[in-house]
Amino acid sequence: MARGRFITFEGIDGAGKTTHLAWFREQLEHKLAAGGRTVVMTREPGGTPLGESLRDLLLHEQMDLETEALLMFAARREHLARVIEPALARGDWVLSDRFSDATFAYQGGGRGLPRDKLETLERWVQGGFQPDLTILFDIAPDTASERRGAAREPDRFESETDAFFTRTRAEYLRRAEEAPYRFAIVDSSQSIDGIRAKLEQIIATL
Repeated sequence: MARGRFITFEGIDGAGKTTHLAWFREQLEHKLAAGGRTVVMTREPGGTPLGESLRDLLLHEQMDLETEALLMFAARREHLARVIEPALARGDWVLSDRFSDATFAYQGGGRGLPRDKLETLERWVQGGFQPDLTILFDIAPDTASERRGAAREPDRFESETDAFFTRTRAEYLRRAEEAPYRFAIVDSSQSIDGIRAKLEQIIATL
């Protein structure tokens, strides 16, 4: 069976991407069923036992910025080796809640880690590997903040300021402009029905 495809969901906290992940997976599974392919859903940081342990540290423990970036890429290397690469080799499709674009957006754009350091880590951990498709849920930081305020107790990223998320969003959009061939941008200030109509259009092109 031919190699599978790798699709990622990205966006600042409060953009609403998680609301649509399970629905997107169901739609994708329906489309792929005739070909006998499976959809593997995963997340970053996380996706493996080691990755989930690192996720807990990253979301709740204070640490140096470079330590934070190194742990993100350590979790990603394990994720690639244990989950993503084997699934794609089997012919499965992988759907991930975040990947390396999030590290450039959060640790780079949001926190200010120099881009060249992140690019070095990206080359080391991923080689030239990138998602086949990245769906970016784009929203104004103030609207996202209102949504986060109505959610659960925030982790240390969700507790950040609107200025942090403005920088994070700008880096996401820079990444999308740099690689338009793999990004699809969704205006997530729309209604759920409007967003799903856009996602249906994206699925139809796969």
